[in-house]
Amino acid sequence: MAEKLAQRPSSLIKVVLFGPESTGKTSLAKMLANHYDTFWVEEYMREYLQEKWDKEKKICEPKDMIPIAEGQMKRENVLAEKANILLISDTNLLELKVYSEAYYNGYCDPQLLKHALNNQYDLYFLTYIDVPWTPDDLRDKPEDRKGMFKRFEEELIKHQKPYVVLKGDLIDRFNIAIEEIDKLLKNK
Repeated sequence: MAEKLAQRPSSLIKVVLFGPESTGKTSLAKMLANHYDTFWVEEYMREYLQEKWDKEKKICEPKDMIPIAEGQMKRENVLAEKANILLISDTNLLELKVYSEAYYNGYCDPQLLKHALNNQYDLYFLTYIDVPWTPDDLRDKPEDRKGMFKRFEEELIKHQKPYVVLKGDLIDRFNIAIEEIDKLLKNK
């Protein structure tokens, strides 16, 4: 299992969209990948849990976290081999850690925890909650957006991860992200 959660070594610049649900991470990841003509890593958790909901009408359980993490890292590692100088991820294992602890009384599988902290990204884009909530089958905490945002930011601070908060509409966020990514590319 441990190898399935590990990030393979790479010389790419890696950025991750990070934050509460329904804050525009996927839309922004697609736009950034298109702008930089590179790949973006889709969020595996959404696909996995939508399939579970469609088949069983069940939500995420603690036993789902490792298969979700494995699926996420498989996608990231495969695309890291294909990407140009930059890889954009729509979530990562640290995000799974935050959700695990938020939903399961502070519990996070030790292997997930280890790799969530060990896997490296050059920059986290923490997406703020100033965009409208969009309900779907999987989203369930519209009343706790501030609390979830706080959890995500505290995680980045606690583990000294480099981050920039993205606020405003999608175009504002996109422009800020481009500015920050261009700085990383210039310094590479």
